Amino acid sequence: MNESDPFIAARTFDIQLDDGMQVRIRPIVPADRDDLAQGMEELSEESRYLRFLRSVDHLSGRELSYLTDVDYDTHFAWVAMEMTEEDRHGIGVARYVLIDHGLAEAAVVVLDRYQRMGLGGILLRLVAESAYENGIRRFRAWVAPGNTVVTKLAERWHLARRTEEGAVVIDMPLPLPTASLVDSSLYETLREAAAGRIHIEDGHADA
Repeated sequence: MNESDPFIAARTFDIQLDDGMQVRIRPIVPADRDDLAQGMEELSEESRYLRFLRSVDHLSGRELSYLTDVDYDTHFAWVAMEMTEEDRHGIGVARYVLIDHGLAEAAVVVLDRYQRMGLGGILLRLVAESAYENGIRRFRAWVAPGNTVVTKLAERWHLARRTEEGAVVIDMPLPLPTASLVDSSLYETLREAAAGRIHIEDGHADA
């Protein structure tokens, strides 16, 4: 698939973050390989470890193919791009991969300099909506003990978690627990996008 494919176009939309940054979000396509490889290079060593639970400095060609050529059913990923007049730049990705009936592994990563802007939560909520649309009822995430953002979220939502081979395993029932985002117009945008009922090319939905 590519960006002009009807499935992708129907799920492409723009939002504006609190600081005014314009961001385009859509399902990942194979042509995003280069953006994904560049983003990996821009992540700090700490962020790479928190995401992959191991030291890694680049993605192989096979890994890039696996991460970008998805079936949008058992494996789905959303990408976020900063949009400027001169260029666009990949800044975040969220994905799920089916691992058992109704259960999927989920992960979200945002480039270091774009963190703490609310984008990670938006991507998590969006990938959860897509998973629910595709019959998945539970997420499982393996996170490093030092990933305080995720562990604090698990505490706030009272999510089940356990330690397994040095990682914290967190189970998240879907739909995700109610949060302030649910009552916002942005949440409705995410729900519509996940279901393929929205396509915003020139406007944006306010965050």
